[in-house]
Amino acid sequence: MALQKLFLMLVLPWLVAAATDDTPACKIRITTKGLEFVKQEGLRFVEQELENLTIPDLSGGEGNFQYSISNVMVTDLQLSRSSLRFQPQQDFIFDISNASISLSFQRKLLYWLFYDIGSINASAEGVFIKTELRMAKDIAGRLKINNMTCKASIDKMQADFGGTLSTVYSMLGSFITTGMRFLLNQQICPLLNNAGLVLLNSVLDTVPVRKAVDDHIGIDYSLLSDPDVTDDSLDMNFKGMFFNLNDENDTLPNLAVSPVIKEQDKMVYVGLSEYFFDSAMYAYHKAGVLKISITEEKMPENLEVLLRTTYFGNTMLLKPEVANAPLKLEFQVSMPPRFIIKPLSTTVSVTATVDIFLIPTNLPPEQLSSMTMELKLGAKVFIKGKRLQVQMDLKRFRIYSNQSALESLALIPLQSPLKTLLQLVVMPIINERTKRGVEIPVPEGMDFTKETVTNHAGFIVIGGDLHFSMSLREVIEKYHAASAPNSTLSN
Repeated sequence: MALQKLFLMLVLPWLVAAATDDTPACKIRITTKGLEFVKQEGLRFVEQELENLTIPDLSGGEGNFQYSISNVMVTDLQLSRSSLRFQPQQDFIFDISNASISLSFQRKLLYWLFYDIGSINASAEGVFIKTELRMAKDIAGRLKINNMTCKASIDKMQADFGGTLSTVYSMLGSFITTGMRFLLNQQICPLLNNAGLVLLNSVLDTVPVRKAVDDHIGIDYSLLSDPDVTDDSLDMNFKGMFFNLNDENDTLPNLAVSPVIKEQDKMVYVGLSEYFFDSAMYAYHKAGVLKISITEEKMPENLEVLLRTTYFGNTMLLKPEVANAPLKLEFQVSMPPRFIIKPLSTTVSVTATVDIFLIPTNLPPEQLSSMTMELKLGAKVFIKGKRLQVQMDLKRFRIYSNQSALESLALIPLQSPLKTLLQLVVMPIINERTKRGVEIPVPEGMDFTKETVTNHAGFIVIGGDLHFSMSLREVIEKYHAASAPNSTLSN
């Protein structure tokens, strides 16, 4: 029996740690509706990339016919038919079919003794492009395009010759169009591969993975596994853990249920477990910042009178300059608050100490008493832009003395004025702090709109549509313009 107990003592903590490391506190689902929206922005990006096609100069000939072409430029693109879809094992497939690319270039032609220069307009018809993108997490836990395949073909190439030798050029133009078709076809896939593996990955680099939230805590959004892709959606599992910046190894174990997302109607869904919020409260508590001081001028007048009356016995033996000094209340959370998410409500349980001081001028503070306060707060969780915010309100509270049951009875008259103080002074301070929010793990330039919040047992699911506040091109240019990392917690 003793050996079994020793075995459990040694192994159980390791098993708990291993289990919690793989339990996501944050899940994100992208649906086919969201993918269709992303496709429109992606198509604009592909058009911009194809407009920058660089085709090398070409020269050749047959018999007495010699030619060279240079300064090839894309003048028009028609990408009217395209699709972006999920495919298990491949993640994303992007198709462009029956597209056309119009070109212009300079010609130099020699036929027998005739020499001519000028411009040529050409068009590639029946352009087909198929790309497959494989998504995976990298060593830092960031989502990346880690593999990309591309196939491109051109059905036919036509050239419009002008000038005095147009009839001759038209007969011999197949030499030019065949060469141009080959070169154009060879340039499409390398261009798109660079766009995906380099440029689009730079957009994914803007997703927060492990970064500071403020001066006290940070957030870890590292992926726990590769994305799970079905025909209808892409699901990502994130750690979703906050940590104290002064001691990043002191974190709360994740023993909460994992979010479950079943919805498909919105473009994107974010699932957050109780642990997501509890780890934030734990980190703030460890950082020692869950405290508020209220001076006498901010107190309701009846509260100040009641406090002096209640603790008259404590002050009657003090010096007048101390007994008549201004009062101060110090609220400090004594243990990490806990979020409780139920199908019909989200509440926060808080236990705090309230210390009552006299603050004489040029003298040390004089503590009159200390009491314990238990509060239940209602919490409303929502996303604004791409920042997750929480707004709280006071549901109920009770106070009792740390000294004796008799003193607890004497505190009953303080209930009502303290409640007024909490509602009018303390809660606005708390909501002003929580209004700063924390970013959800989506790329820069992408925001939430029309969100809906659904409560479940142990987690919430926030659904919403997407809005591009910046184009992919703007995000890429901003990323490349930044010469230094924004945070000391770089990845």
